[in-house]
Amino acid sequence: MATTLLFGVHLHQPVDNFDFAVDKAVNKCYKPFFETVLKYDAFRFSVHVSGWLFERIKDKYKDLFGIIKLLSDSGRIEIFSGGFYEPVLASIPEKDRIGQIKLLNEFIKKQLNYKPKGLWLAERVWDGAIIPSLKQCGIEYVMVDDNHFINSGLSQLNLNGYYLSEYNTQTIALFPINRKLRYTLPFSKPDVAIDTIKSFETAIVFDDLEKFGLWPTTYQWVYKDKWLERFLEALLKSDVKTALYSEFYEKNKPLGLVYPNNVSYEEMGLWSMLYDDSKKAQDIIKNDPQISHLIKNGNWKNFFNKYPQSNRIHKRMLEMSKKQIKNRVFKENLYKSQTNDVLWHGIFGGIYLPNLRDNAYRYIISCDSMLEEKKITVEDIFLEGYRQAKFKTGKIIAIFDSKYSGQLVEFDSIEDKFNFQNTMTRKREVYHQINSGNNDSEAVKSIHEINTNVNETLKNALIYDWYEKNSFVDHISDESFDQHSFYRCNFKEYSDFANQPFEITLNNDGVIFKRDGGIYDEKKYNTTLKKVFKPIKNGIEFSIFINSETKKTFAYIVEFNFHFAEDFLINSKKAEDTGTLKTTSLRIFDKFSKKTVSINFDKPMQIYYFLLKTLSKSEKGFDLTTQGISLAFKETFNQSLSISGELKIENV
Repeated sequence: MATTLLFGVHLHQPVDNFDFAVDKAVNKCYKPFFETVLKYDAFRFSVHVSGWLFERIKDKYKDLFGIIKLLSDSGRIEIFSGGFYEPVLASIPEKDRIGQIKLLNEFIKKQLNYKPKGLWLAERVWDGAIIPSLKQCGIEYVMVDDNHFINSGLSQLNLNGYYLSEYNTQTIALFPINRKLRYTLPFSKPDVAIDTIKSFETAIVFDDLEKFGLWPTTYQWVYKDKWLERFLEALLKSDVKTALYSEFYEKNKPLGLVYPNNVSYEEMGLWSMLYDDSKKAQDIIKNDPQISHLIKNGNWKNFFNKYPQSNRIHKRMLEMSKKQIKNRVFKENLYKSQTNDVLWHGIFGGIYLPNLRDNAYRYIISCDSMLEEKKITVEDIFLEGYRQAKFKTGKIIAIFDSKYSGQLVEFDSIEDKFNFQNTMTRKREVYHQINSGNNDSEAVKSIHEINTNVNETLKNALIYDWYEKNSFVDHISDESFDQHSFYRCNFKEYSDFANQPFEITLNNDGVIFKRDGGIYDEKKYNTTLKKVFKPIKNGIEFSIFINSETKKTFAYIVEFNFHFAEDFLINSKKAEDTGTLKTTSLRIFDKFSKKTVSINFDKPMQIYYFLLKTLSKSEKGFDLTTQGISLAFKETFNQSLSISGELKIENV
């Protein structure tokens, strides 16, 4: 029996990505791909384009859009729907899920006169609870991964078609994307790719078009070396039949009923695990690939546990959705804030990319600025069982989290729609274990297999923080605390205030965070630390009090971590990688927003700072990214301490 090839491509860029990045994607990948396939009339396939990118292509790249429309009008391609701004549908409220799908459906109907029946599931994150939403939007089938089926107990041998899944009597068809084909196209020679396709009765693949020109070395391979032309010519001469998913769905019965776990593709599942489990799982798979199907991958939503920064963005989005008003601008910003790219991290930058986090907060702050709320509210915004205090004035939004010691976890300029507290913590990642890479003879390598050299500078950046890099982080150390130990995060810590919960109390004009903890020096000395925060027009007024049983002299350090979009100046001077100074007032001028973040104390403080950098991995290799600046303000005390000051965002 001849093989049927169900081939699909997915085009996506992070919402409001840089113009140069979209230009590169179009010219190096999207346009040459569609120009090439246009020449082969018998080749039929399916296409999904993220809604905002589809709009951009229609408005700015009219020749590319014209080719897509021509292929659609001629019946050579099938257009798939999805969430307009590429959200993980399982992570957003049902009302927004339906709204996003309908928005893309309407765009496709208006621009291409086509009614989609298939849907591209962002990052292939499945949850049976989304079935009613899909059915309400006229969707009949969805792409997931063979990993979903294998994790549910099915054999790879039984994945030559689609299955039905059900939720409260409503059914949807699920097509399993073949992992072997994902790693074959376009990375193997054309004859090898054809043989791999022919090894399946139904060859199902629906994958990122960026693999065909945008991933490292693929532009030369796919277009300059004419891989795509050679592949299509060989394919159309073979006995492989290309078909649209809609045709296959209409002509074939389902292979059975399946209830996939709440997982994504295999790699994503491994990325979502916490470090120890992820490393163990990847080591097992590396040593014995044949048992990879027995490793139960992590839930995609584990990213909210793994990265508090991801959880905050997600839960602030949910807060805005819950409080949403009937306003077109509000809804557009809400939908944009639901895009998936910023919420996770694996082989791509994701949550480690400052520009993606800046965009997410811009959308969230835009929504929040339109809501009428009290000046001070206390509620569990992050849905972790701890309350947060939220200050909202005409100039700023500030959120303090009782789970994290009453620390400042969001500090927004409403005017600039910018979160100066949008920092990252230096975390241990599995890929920090440098390996030798794959030395096989493939013609071109997938980014999952590329070996990237790591120089000494990058290796020296492998420093891990044992607490989250927020602001108003409380440390109690001694005189050994200095610039080096602060940067290396190996200073002596005597107290339990930096990463433990505080009690929160709301008073008339502010909030009080308090912890009855201890200083541990041979024995525990009962110690109370209290922080009082009050909102002012353009910032926060603060007071910090310590009372302890110990009579020994210690150093109290209050740590701040701030994020800036571009270069910044510290007290009118360019920020060095590390620095020290002593003053009552620190002013950081941000060249992007033209704003100054100022910290003023009632007494001179010894200050240490360093540029906070993280080592992450992307499709291009290792990235040493400046996330912001870490500042430590030190003052010695004996038994008790009282300091006060202001944190402000100013226009000068």
